[in-house]
Amino acid sequence: MQWYVLRVASNQEERVKELIQQKVRTENLESIIGRIEVPVEKIKRIRGNKQTIHKRKLYPGYVFMEMEPGENGRVQDNAWFMIKDISGTGDFIGTEGTPTPMRDTDVAKMLLEAEKLEEAPSIKVEFKKGDQIKIREGAFQNFEGAVDSIDPERGIVTVIVTVFGRSTPLDIEYWQIEKI
Repeated sequence: MQWYVLRVASNQEERVKELIQQKVRTENLESIIGRIEVPVEKIKRIRGNKQTIHKRKLYPGYVFMEMEPGENGRVQDNAWFMIKDISGTGDFIGTEGTPTPMRDTDVAKMLLEAEKLEEAPSIKVEFKKGDQIKIREGAFQNFEGAVDSIDPERGIVTVIVTVFGRSTPLDIEYWQIEKI
């Protein structure tokens, strides 16, 4: 089997994946269609003392499918009509109506990302050392400073601000600051 990329309607990736899996089971196409993947990244957001985990699609608008191609390199007819019957699906990525299988290196990268990101959620911090920021919440609201260090595990950013004419380091949660 080889991996192919199917274009789908935006924000319909999971629904299309589930519908394809259901139809594969009901129409006994397990020998033609293998795994179906929608790689997502889990992002942990900390606000106050509350932690929430959100999922973000790595490849929005695409579903990855493992399939057995036909003799001519095209998708087999019974699988093609089953997939096209599902609303929200588009065409496979390829040339002149013939789907192009993914390269082995791309497949390995996609599967590795999918496995790695399923394990533990990460905190998405958009700042880096030296960025000029403004504190938007807390005791030092409206103070401006520069990012000194970032602790992505806890979601804490150390910011250097000037208080009474002296440079002072403050540990602030990442969501309490914004870039200038």
